[in-house]
Amino acid sequence: MAWDFSTEPEFESKLEWIRWFRAERVDPLDLVYPDRAFHPLDEETGPVVRALKQQVRDQGLWAPHLGPELGGRGFGQLKLALINEILGESSWAPVIFGTAAPDTGNAEIIARYGTEEQKERYLKPLLEGECFSCFSMTEPQAGADPKMFTTRAERDGDDWVITGRKFFSSNARTSKFVIVMAVTDPDVSAYRGMSMFLVPSDTPGIRMERHLGLMSEAPDEGMHALIEYDGVRVPGDALLGGEGQAFAIAQTRLGGGRVHHAMRVVGQCQKALDMMAERALSRETQGSRLADKQLVQADLADSYAQLQQFRLFVLHTAWQIDRYQDYKRVRKDISAIKFLTPKVLHDIVYRSMHLHGALGVSNEMPFADMWTGAAVMAVVDGPSEIHKVTVAKDLLRGYEAAPGPWPSQHLPARREWARKQLENI
Repeated sequence: MAWDFSTEPEFESKLEWIRWFRAERVDPLDLVYPDRAFHPLDEETGPVVRALKQQVRDQGLWAPHLGPELGGRGFGQLKLALINEILGESSWAPVIFGTAAPDTGNAEIIARYGTEEQKERYLKPLLEGECFSCFSMTEPQAGADPKMFTTRAERDGDDWVITGRKFFSSNARTSKFVIVMAVTDPDVSAYRGMSMFLVPSDTPGIRMERHLGLMSEAPDEGMHALIEYDGVRVPGDALLGGEGQAFAIAQTRLGGGRVHHAMRVVGQCQKALDMMAERALSRETQGSRLADKQLVQADLADSYAQLQQFRLFVLHTAWQIDRYQDYKRVRKDISAIKFLTPKVLHDIVYRSMHLHGALGVSNEMPFADMWTGAAVMAVVDGPSEIHKVTVAKDLLRGYEAAPGPWPSQHLPARREWARKQLENI
């Protein structure tokens, strides 16, 4: 058995370039165009963004999560985790590198389950970075619980007709197409009775009831839509994968994405820790630096230890995915990092924000989006509570109930066993 925490020199040089490029070329976009990362390019943003994307392509780093046949590098989850750790410090960086959610997950499932015609029509422009897509799954009355979904897709001749409402469909405002999850067979379980459809956003019958933003955004300026599908008619070839495969497709889409989310949060937490350390060394009060106050030192130490534990856990989970090529085998750890993600982000960002005092809660520091992100991470890709249940159930499968009335580690019984063992030596 060997343990190696180093990265091969060739890939480390790529990581160094990504660090430099993100800090010097992409971070300026966050400051000049903070709310336009998921908007169509215009005369102002187009030339800059396209030039940056081309530089990423020149380095062979565009859409690195995809295989070489689709223009990516075929990097495994461990290398992708290290890349996403760096990109996580910028809202624009995933767009510039072709790794932005939900487009990454959508590209993966079209690449895996789509027909050649679907790949040409939907995947190709998505990979070229000239359009956005939307994953329309959750519903107002059901959240992410597929057993409560009511949106239906019914056959009508060679077509399908989709009727229902979807909630918090991200990027619907600017997407070229949506991937809709709908019930196609209500007489079987939700896990076998739902299908997915590729639907152009301008299809008649798609109505955006309203656009929701996050808690820090102005009304009707958000990117998450409440959508009504009012008799939306699509041809039979709009079906993605086979009929009844929606749940399996969704799980394929979400597994790697949860690792990517976690490592982007690692990057954000490192940024928060950096700001906390700088503030502690820069600010004086009550006759000494903040860095000399024991409670501040405790916060710094707790944040460092919490972040390092979490980072190693995420990287180990990514390594397991690469080794076993089986998301189900690693499901327990994927769920664990999923519910740890918002907790770690919340704790470290709060400590850093608090240490900055009034400035920390102002709009002159970047804590607002980071703080909101902790709440968002607790609900995206399934609420934390669901993942805790998954971890507990998977964990308990490896244990059995005690064989008798006493626990297996009951000391009187263990001592009796020990005496018998020693008598046989």
